[in-house]
Amino acid sequence: MKKSLQVAQVSRPPSPGSDSDGNDQVDNQSIVIPGAGGDSKLNATANSFQEKELSWFVPSPMPKDLSVQVQGITFNVHKYPLVSKCGYIHRLELQPSILNSGYDVKLENFPGGSETFAFVLKFCYGLPVGFNSNNIAPLRCASEFLEMTEEFEAGNLITKTEAFLTFVVLSSWKDTITVLKSCETLSPWAENLQIVRRCCDSIAWKASREILTEDELIEEGWWFDDVATLHMDHFIKIIAAIRSKGTKPEIIGKCIMHYADRWLPGMDMELGGLRGYGHGKIELSFSVYSEKGGSGNSKEQKKIIESLVSLLPPQQEAVSCKFLFKMLKMAMLYSATPALISELEKRLGMMLEDANVNDLLVPSYKNAIQGKLLNSEQCTMHDIDVVQRILDYFLMQEQQQQQQKSRKCNISKILDNYLAEIATDPNLSITKFQVLAESLPENARPCHDGLYRAIDTYLKTHPSLSEHDRRRLCKIMNCEKLSFDACMHAAQNDRLPLRTIVQVLSSEQVKMRAVMQEKEPAPSGNISEQEGNQSDTEIKKLKTELEVVKMNMAELQNNYSELQREYEKLGNKQTNIFRWSFSWRKIKNSFHTRVDGKETGAGQQIPNRFRRRFSIS
Repeated sequence: MKKSLQVAQVSRPPSPGSDSDGNDQVDNQSIVIPGAGGDSKLNATANSFQEKELSWFVPSPMPKDLSVQVQGITFNVHKYPLVSKCGYIHRLELQPSILNSGYDVKLENFPGGSETFAFVLKFCYGLPVGFNSNNIAPLRCASEFLEMTEEFEAGNLITKTEAFLTFVVLSSWKDTITVLKSCETLSPWAENLQIVRRCCDSIAWKASREILTEDELIEEGWWFDDVATLHMDHFIKIIAAIRSKGTKPEIIGKCIMHYADRWLPGMDMELGGLRGYGHGKIELSFSVYSEKGGSGNSKEQKKIIESLVSLLPPQQEAVSCKFLFKMLKMAMLYSATPALISELEKRLGMMLEDANVNDLLVPSYKNAIQGKLLNSEQCTMHDIDVVQRILDYFLMQEQQQQQQKSRKCNISKILDNYLAEIATDPNLSITKFQVLAESLPENARPCHDGLYRAIDTYLKTHPSLSEHDRRRLCKIMNCEKLSFDACMHAAQNDRLPLRTIVQVLSSEQVKMRAVMQEKEPAPSGNISEQEGNQSDTEIKKLKTELEVVKMNMAELQNNYSELQREYEKLGNKQTNIFRWSFSWRKIKNSFHTRVDGKETGAGQQIPNRFRRRFSIS
């Protein structure tokens, strides 16, 4: 059943003081309808033009002679008011309806729909139409659709709506935002009539100007909230207009970050901050994806991500490193294009020194479209390859710009902390761990304590590693760059290979010898006899301490050689484990007895700094 709108059945006016039947009528109000035929007047009651269940009524004995269908609703109207003002209707070959069941004109894709067409009918019948920021854009597009130009009537709908839009709407920030929102459903009419462009230019001009008065300074970014409510296509145009006016990149970057926080809900969640492994954590990490509507909403989110990345200013200071990492995680979650992900990785390579461990923990999403992670046995919890590429971009940039060593030192601390974090993943292969750890050049790490902590964590998480793999892993570490605390911890670490422990002790011996040589007095006539005696005493103490260390080293090496010979002769695995443990305890007891004892065999006392035991958490 068709919906019907009975509209404005208006007849020529009867004689004054009588109705259509010749009866007296005193309460009617005369309305002049522009363009309806010179000075002719219609006796119609304006207040009786009302809406009742999709029907409009104006008392008139004249029968309707035109039906117009808009969005499935049929408007039964009079032909003359529309033809006199609408060029589109005027040009049509109108055919009478058959049995009053069809329609003469069907307006396909009418801008604003049936509601806007009802406003147009009001205007055509000379009834008052109130313009506001909500209906002005649809009415402007509808008047253009119906060709309501000055050729048919002076002050036609195109002229009136254009004047209201230019002089009223664009002078108000709030009204401009409202009109721009209403244009979202008026494409392409709003773009072709330059409504969107004019609104965007007006917003950009108001946002980019600096208003400074004696009493107050308008807060920077006061317009972020309003602009963040707009559709992405309009937001892109506004950012382009703001950038053309010379706005600072930092302001544009803040506006983009504000927009992302509103339209990408997952931005405020730490996707990488998962401390633990297993199916429970995997399901938790993908609950973020499912909460956003799953794959049904992924296309829209993907479009927003790609658009925002394309809008980012090229300046490094425009957005923070943390924001770029969040965008990277969201881009991987929604399977953005490889080119976009590569662009983010390059930008992050330029800002890597500003990152922290949480930023680097990128979840390993292998099938984000279906909202699933691969089985934990098939992949690691975190995407190591992404961090490897970002680090490669950083090193490439350092090599091209020949930056100072300080930046690499900062990166080494971040990387070592990251290695210690991912080392707790039981699925992380030793090859990936080793390649990532060896990515930095040798001189980038002034101290290897962080690397030692990461290696020790990996050995603790992977107790089944072979002796060969443990030696291979420990080769990454330079024992000469360990602090004294780290050396003492390594000397008592059962997880390290014996060869590595020997290297640690040997490097400590070399350090002590170097310290002793540095403290030898240089020949000078200005040194007093008292200072010379004090130096001699310190040298004698250091020599005594060095002799004790040599004795311990010799005994340790003998025990190690004996242990190797016994291990080669053993054929029974159970006996091998028993004797290995017994010999290893013998080595440790021998070392601890000589280092931790207060008195040496020669009657010399070892300083306190060699008696302390240290641990590295």
